[in-house]
Amino acid sequence: MLSLPLKNGDMNKFAIILAFILGLALPLQAESKYEVRATWLTTLGGMDWPTQKATSPAGIKRQKEELCKILDQLKAAHFNTILFQTRLRGDVIYPSKYEGFAECLAGRTGKSPGYDALEFAIQECHKRGLAFHAWIVTIPIGNQRQIKLLGKNSVVKKQPSLCKKFNGSWFLDPSNPRTANYLSNIVKEIVTRYDVDGIHLDYIRYPEHGKRFPDQREFKKYGKGKTLNQWRRENITRIVRRIYTDVKSLKPWVIVSSSPVGKYNDTQRYRSLGWNAFQEVHQDAQGWLKEGIHDALFPMMYFQGNHFYPFALDWQENSNGRWIVPGLGIYFLDPHEGNWKLDEIIRQIYFTRNYHLEGQAYFRNKFLLNNTKGIWDELKLSFYTHPAVTPALSWIDSMAPAAPSFVSFSDHDQRITMNWKPSTSSKAGGIHYRVYASNNYPVDIEAAENLMETHLTAHEYCYAPAVPWLKKNFWAITAVDRYGNESAPLNMNHPEGSELKSYLDELPPVPEGCTLVLDDATGMEILRIRTSDTSPLPHLKNGFYRISIIEADGNKKLIGTLVR
Repeated sequence: MLSLPLKNGDMNKFAIILAFILGLALPLQAESKYEVRATWLTTLGGMDWPTQKATSPAGIKRQKEELCKILDQLKAAHFNTILFQTRLRGDVIYPSKYEGFAECLAGRTGKSPGYDALEFAIQECHKRGLAFHAWIVTIPIGNQRQIKLLGKNSVVKKQPSLCKKFNGSWFLDPSNPRTANYLSNIVKEIVTRYDVDGIHLDYIRYPEHGKRFPDQREFKKYGKGKTLNQWRRENITRIVRRIYTDVKSLKPWVIVSSSPVGKYNDTQRYRSLGWNAFQEVHQDAQGWLKEGIHDALFPMMYFQGNHFYPFALDWQENSNGRWIVPGLGIYFLDPHEGNWKLDEIIRQIYFTRNYHLEGQAYFRNKFLLNNTKGIWDELKLSFYTHPAVTPALSWIDSMAPAAPSFVSFSDHDQRITMNWKPSTSSKAGGIHYRVYASNNYPVDIEAAENLMETHLTAHEYCYAPAVPWLKKNFWAITAVDRYGNESAPLNMNHPEGSELKSYLDELPPVPEGCTLVLDDATGMEILRIRTSDTSPLPHLKNGFYRISIIEADGNKKLIGTLVR
């Protein structure tokens, strides 16, 4: 029996929540152009990647090819954000002056894989327009086996005063003032050396069942009259504040986020039943949003029914304008984990869209690509049918760059190249471009179905005539900065007062007394005829053409396009 205490004005929300819990169908809104579509890609133990070890040049090649295949699949399914595990348990996947290599790369802890896996992963994500967030496991530093394998290079050996042993595993001590400095140095190393789009903090909290965490001596020294719970929350918040401040001082466009426990605290609607971020693991994630030391939360909402919906609303209502992207526990679809029905995840996606949360994240990537219970098919065919971009970070910077200008076309080797003059804005972090296409003028750049390319760094775009969107009559290009601010569109193919039509391997009828003119993509006239004779078509090479009519009075009017 579900019983939720309601405030005034909550009745509509309650009705919708109850509908989701009972599995009732609600209308799905049209896909939004703005939606975070993220996946956690786990490197610990090679659970998601890599399954191949880099022990030779051939092994390096196989490891890289495996990652590229994963990213290609995610790109094809219109994902846009990768939460990529970069620091695991006191070890990392890149050459660091603070910690050694994780064993997942070369098969042995501390051994270099022979290439910079982090640099490679970032480059390959950016080639595909995927945002790269470096996922950092913060407080845990390994169990006994992991510490032994790290040997003299473990944090326990190098920085023993920062470490605490609890329940057979080792943790950084959040109460030690130098812990914030240690973790921030690792984050600054990544942000300074690599072109990451985000820093994603995992396990930024005390251990579960941690009431006996061995910090009594520190509490007596630093507690200053606070309760133990309050003091521990302030310790975690101090670390978060330090990392956020240091990241923003280096690259303010880099998103700082975390994945808190999925229930913040008991709500007026429903109790957390003893498992929440605020009380149990001393994680004041809503306080971080309120203070402005977080850009996004990916709460681990691996729950069903009324353990999901009221708490998702609670995050959304206390977002302070930042991103809330619920983490969906698709691993529970696996028969060996929870054997959930697919409908459970589907209802949660419907809910996040109907309540305008900023997107969805999936834990974890293997269960996506394995199409567990059909989740991959459902996303590709029903939910992610068009590309999407992440919302702008308007609380940091809201000034749009100048639009690009002066588009030109060239046609060669059955490919068309579109060039434009870049935006004149000079913004830190650089500018990239988006391409749109539509049969309506002007192109609506807010419609997801018109979004064709989300992240072009060059000032030109090449495409083959066979791509479906080339059959669209109107195009537009915008400039975008690293904060997601988008310029006004540069529209192309002006209709000259009438709606254009597209033709495929055929020509329109020629009105009596008129002349049909065919121009190529560069504007050069290719064909001029007075009848509706299509015999010249086989002699045209593949490409894109504009169709115009010269009327009896000599006026030339663009009426459509031809694609071969």
